[in-house]
Amino acid sequence: MMSKKMLDALNEQIALELSSAYLYLAMGAQLDDENLPGFAHWMKVQFQEETEHGMKLFDYVADRGGRVTLEAIPKPQTDFGSPADIFKAVLEHERKVTASIHRLYELALAEKDYATQAHLQWFITEQVEEEKNAEGILRQIQAMEGKAHLMLMLDRHLGARKAD
Repeated sequence: MMSKKMLDALNEQIALELSSAYLYLAMGAQLDDENLPGFAHWMKVQFQEETEHGMKLFDYVADRGGRVTLEAIPKPQTDFGSPADIFKAVLEHERKVTASIHRLYELALAEKDYATQAHLQWFITEQVEEEKNAEGILRQIQAMEGKAHLMLMLDRHLGARKAD
């Protein structure tokens, strides 16, 4: 059984992961509207991944005998700016998620909750990949500024992303 403090923190992380999914879905809606179906597809796959992350924590809490309490998910904004602005926001958001995961891990260490420490290792590794992907796409977009044909090639490339 985990401590109440750990349980509360994991429930907060579930809400953050599901909120992330909702954010990426909103970004995908804007990109769809801007006729960038590859970028939109990338966001929809990201939505699925974030939902899976939330469910991975949900199931973990249940497996440990804890009670999942779902929090309200805030309504995301509807206008995120240019594709470069969107991926700046994605990178910033992923850094926020990384910091949250690190705080969870620090709490698990303090609580001597070895099972949660082990479970969070996957999330720590995943966040390295999340930040790397967002930063890589942002750099590509920035390098292509003013070159519409290259943006269309990147759009096609992002449209080929497979769900994990």
